[in-house]
Amino acid sequence: MFLENTVNHKEQFGWIEVICGSMFSGKTEELIRRLKRAQFAKQKVEIFKPAVDIRYDDEKVVSHDANEIRSTPVPAAANIRLLADNCDVVGIDEAQFFDDGIIAVCNDLANKGIRVIVAGLDMDFKGNPFGPMPALMATAEYVTKVHAVCTRTGNLAQYSFRKSKSDDLVLLGETDEYEPLSRAAYYKAMLKESVKEIEVDDAHEIIPNEQSDN
Repeated sequence: MFLENTVNHKEQFGWIEVICGSMFSGKTEELIRRLKRAQFAKQKVEIFKPAVDIRYDDEKVVSHDANEIRSTPVPAAANIRLLADNCDVVGIDEAQFFDDGIIAVCNDLANKGIRVIVAGLDMDFKGNPFGPMPALMATAEYVTKVHAVCTRTGNLAQYSFRKSKSDDLVLLGETDEYEPLSRAAYYKAMLKESVKEIEVDDAHEIIPNEQSDN
């Protein structure tokens, strides 16, 4: 269980905290909570998010529950290193959308004495590790995995099932695009999708053959 390490005896090194989980699991909510606690303690806090994420606001980090905190959108991980000087705490939301350079950036900031708090999806809609998140989790001192509630079973959900037909790895969306599912529900949903794809492929093969017979 993670207990926030807020003690900094002016040591040379900081640390990395990773908050991960599926869609609708409260990742951003927890990130905002920790950052606001640091702000209340009069620590210098900077928050960053990928420029591609403009779902709720162009600049603010906003949770699904409409909690928000001011942030700086950046196009690449390298920008964070340049903008995070003289900070006590750095927050990074939607880390899975950043390039792999985010790993070195987070470690460099921690080595300079900064507390780095990162939130992001640990798996993509196909159930595979997402972008730089596995490496960030491996190098972090603290990892907190949060869960949503499965909309079909009521159990803990750790998968983000995509309801739309898009195969794009990056597809920003809400409840109309994604659904949090448990392992059992996700397996059944993916199996159902596979059957549909096979049926469609079979139908495409049959139609040309019928036309050729005519």
